[in-house]
Amino acid sequence: MTTAEYLEAWRSAGAIGDDQAAALLALVRKQRFSVHLELNALLYGGVLAFGAGLAWTVREHFARLGDAAIVASLSAIVAGSLYYCFSRAAPYSTAQVAAPTFAFDYVLLLGCLAFGVDLWFVEFRFTLLREQWDMYLLASAGLYLALAYRFDNRLVLSLGLSTLAGWFGVRFSPEGFFTGAMRRVALAYGASVAGVGFWMHRLEIKRHFLDAYLHVAVNAALFALASGTMAGDARLLWLLGLVVVAAVAIERGVHVRRFAFVVYGVAYAYVGVSSEILDHITNETAWLAYIVLSGAGVVVGLFLMSRLVGREE
Repeated sequence: MTTAEYLEAWRSAGAIGDDQAAALLALVRKQRFSVHLELNALLYGGVLAFGAGLAWTVREHFARLGDAAIVASLSAIVAGSLYYCFSRAAPYSTAQVAAPTFAFDYVLLLGCLAFGVDLWFVEFRFTLLREQWDMYLLASAGLYLALAYRFDNRLVLSLGLSTLAGWFGVRFSPEGFFTGAMRRVALAYGASVAGVGFWMHRLEIKRHFLDAYLHVAVNAALFALASGTMAGDARLLWLLGLVVVAAVAIERGVHVRRFAFVVYGVAYAYVGVSSEILDHITNETAWLAYIVLSGAGVVVGLFLMSRLVGREE
């Protein structure tokens, strides 16, 4: 039997699915297949690594490079990236707009990361705002959100929302990250982001951005609730809230076939429930056995669920 015949036999027997058989058959026949997702992941990862390298280089070698050279170089990257994007972008539209070139989104992300490093270095070296340094976060978030809408980039939108979350935390709960005040701020922020996302969706302004808003909102809310189960005053109430919100995230994720939300719900709920259970286990062997067995069960369960409800997003 040929390899193609083996694949057909396995498909008929149910050992592999139709999609798997088609993908393997394309490889066997040396047909062309798409690596668009893999290339995008590699390029995004490369840009993020480059941005991290910029930040490390500036931090470690600023004395030798000189302030003027660093600021000028970072500003040139930002200006060049924005010029590239503005000179090639299609006119603004409230609907989804495809990137004009393959490199467009990555150049925009690079410019945003360089802008963040530039602002950080200016404050680090010259302390212009001093106690009001969190205004840099607000300014960065505003720029990222504006660019995300202008150039239709969901990754930059997520960057802007995450930066705005940092500003919320510093502005409204400066005393600590795992305090009750911080949890309330995170819950309020998550609700606000979800509300804005649904509002913009209803106004038909970049309706496809709703997923990005919900990713940030769900993580903010679940993180706040999960941290409350580990260090809150009313831990059982935090746990109840966590289970309810996680269940909603899982149900909605399954319903609309967004597997990431299923993962969020399961992961945060597992952390919260495990925190409560482990507090009542005193035997080290039983403690370790619970971690190993329950962790393996969660991973296997998520894998099986991904086969049933997951899809490429």
